[in-house]
Amino acid sequence: MRQWMLRITSYADRLLEDLDDLDWPESIKEMQRNWIGRSEGAELEFCAVDQEGHDLGAKLTVYTTRPDTIFGATYLVVAPEHVLLPSLTSEEQRAHVEEYTEVAARKSELERTELQKEKTGVFSGSYAKNPATGEIIPIWVADYVLASYGTGAIMAVPAHDSRDHEFALKYELPIIKVVSPPNGNCDPEEAYADDGIMINSSSSSSGLNINGMLSQDAALEVTSWVESNGFGKKKVNYKLRDWLFARQRYWGEPFPVIYLDDTNEMVPLTENQLPLTLPELDDFTPTGTGEPPLTKAADWVRTTDVLTGKPARRETSTMPQWAGSCWYYLRFMDPKNSSTLVDKAKESYWGPVDIYVGGAEHSVLHLLYARFWHKVLYDIGVVSTKEPFKCLINQGLILGEVEYTAYRDNEGKWVSADSDSSLSDCIQEKVPADKITKVGDNYVLKDDPNIRLNARAYKMSKSRGNVINPDDVVSEYGADSLRLYEMFMGPLRDSKTWSTGGIEGVHRFLGRTWRLVVGAPLPDGSYKDGTMVTDVEPTFEQLRVLHKCMARVSEEIQETRFNTAISAMMEFVNAAYKV
Repeated sequence: MRQWMLRITSYADRLLEDLDDLDWPESIKEMQRNWIGRSEGAELEFCAVDQEGHDLGAKLTVYTTRPDTIFGATYLVVAPEHVLLPSLTSEEQRAHVEEYTEVAARKSELERTELQKEKTGVFSGSYAKNPATGEIIPIWVADYVLASYGTGAIMAVPAHDSRDHEFALKYELPIIKVVSPPNGNCDPEEAYADDGIMINSSSSSSGLNINGMLSQDAALEVTSWVESNGFGKKKVNYKLRDWLFARQRYWGEPFPVIYLDDTNEMVPLTENQLPLTLPELDDFTPTGTGEPPLTKAADWVRTTDVLTGKPARRETSTMPQWAGSCWYYLRFMDPKNSSTLVDKAKESYWGPVDIYVGGAEHSVLHLLYARFWHKVLYDIGVVSTKEPFKCLINQGLILGEVEYTAYRDNEGKWVSADSDSSLSDCIQEKVPADKITKVGDNYVLKDDPNIRLNARAYKMSKSRGNVINPDDVVSEYGADSLRLYEMFMGPLRDSKTWSTGGIEGVHRFLGRTWRLVVGAPLPDGSYKDGTMVTDVEPTFEQLRVLHKCMARVSEEIQETRFNTAISAMMEFVNAAYKV
């Protein structure tokens, strides 16, 4: 199926480098670095040969981040989808290889690369010549190698890669140690994957000798050698893939292009034909044929090229939701502009976004896509900054109220949570908070302080029955109390545990603040008109208390420590009551 793609890989280096200038949590930046997955290594060419060493006329290119270990490559592995596999498969092995590739095709990439799974593979029947050693080594097929990463083929170095080591042990393939730890100590039964000093790494036939070198120096030497001898080249690789940007569904922005019937040439719509809007459809269910639902809108699909008058058809795939979510923040700056995406002066004034508050679940999707989108807009002069969001804050979860769990044995007797006996055989029982008391750092039963309980707060969910409905809180305590309590629970970035008792305290504080200004209630519960405010000069001490509060609140808001800012206001109200 032909699909629209966005070439995000062209921006991989910029997306990596510009992370350093962002005020984002380091964990989020590291997730993006890992998702982009930049690695430096080399592409090496191995000539395919038969068992006697006769050239088969094919060259197998492998990508490796450890060219220093080339002398330890005792076999090659190709992905089941590798384009050269049919020509590399011998007639004796063809049935085995085809059966294996068919099974591999039914697995996901996640299943195939799972580290814990048992490695499987099959011999192709062909061999390759190691350019450094001149040795003839077998070519295997294994599903732990992916066609989508690198070249779809690897040189296996079982002494220094855990997956290759496991595979070699299973299929009794040679294991040659070529890197020695700096201290000389390593487990001979395990693969040593770190850097070290090169051993067993010289060949008189090839003229390459890296014995005694440090791994990093040896990698540079091998890369230089393969380049000068025509066996390969230095290569930078990425895990990041181009972005598949099409959906076979009705809902989504239509692509503003048409295809000419006679040549199938793709022609973009002229600007005066924009925006292209979706047709009204009564039935936008899947077609059952693989064609998108928009194919049902025959009158909309059939069109004419305005420049040539030739008959044409519209694109029937639609854009994903990212087409809007990648740049919505720019539209907030200039929402009513009908002639351009955003006015340059307004974008220059408002951009970039000062603070973005959002969850870590957006780290490698929306946040990475929006950065890419923004850089494209920067390159074509629409925006004036290289990055969309200067500061990112991950807010913490609000957890449900603490749940107290006690345990009973088969006879119904209480069992303390710190008991030596196995709690897995006991019956769990939730205990109400009014039957619990705290002793030191532990929670115990009021009626029997020797029985310790487990206390834990869980993520709110309907299945646990611990969801707090904000509407109920607002109706009982008011919206101000709810908002203030959410800020008072703890630092914005931390996960926090909900406590109904806590909101009551904040509600009382707001009541005290109200009475400080308007006075105590009258006997009938109403309040006098006006306020208690007097227009007199404050004393030095009163000014000192006021300005101390202002300074602290200003600083804490800037640092998003709203809980301590509210504490400072509580202290001020206490001081004001003394006056």
